Amino acid sequence: MDRDAAFSEYAAARWRVLVRAGVLLGCDPAAAEDLAQLTLLRCYVKWPHVERAADRHAYVARIQLNLLRTARRRRWSGERPTELPDLPTADPATRLDDADALARALASLPAAQRQAVVLRFYLQLSERQIAEVARVAPGTVKSRLSRALTALAAHPGLAALREGPP
Repeated sequence: MDRDAAFSEYAAARWRVLVRAGVLLGCDPAAAEDLAQLTLLRCYVKWPHVERAADRHAYVARIQLNLLRTARRRRWSGERPTELPDLPTADPATRLDDADALARALASLPAAQRQAVVLRFYLQLSERQIAEVARVAPGTVKSRLSRALTALAAHPGLAALREGPP
């Protein structure tokens, strides 16, 4: 398979995951799409490195986080729209309410904890992979996850999710 075809296949398969990860990391939907597009552009330029990476998804997650950090250092972000992308569900109102509650709870976490939660539970990276992506010690990842999960468990907006369906 040639380089362009391999990249196109990867990009098509990961687009939604990258956009959703951007939203979960605190970007509004339009900015999350921009971040995903920039991430894939950087991947295309560095495609031979991406293909050779031991863990391609962790390598791309690092690119996405680096781009997000750079963008946040550079840009003013005074307004933060809270609309989430459409999620296909059997009951759209309930799923959207749940997604909104989760997004608000994630937004209440410090950035480092939010990143750890998104990388672990949405992108399904291991603690070792998260440590490599975030360039911190594995123990730091564990403590961030522990504190984040404790905060999420106590978050009042997630009470309905803890109770389950009626």
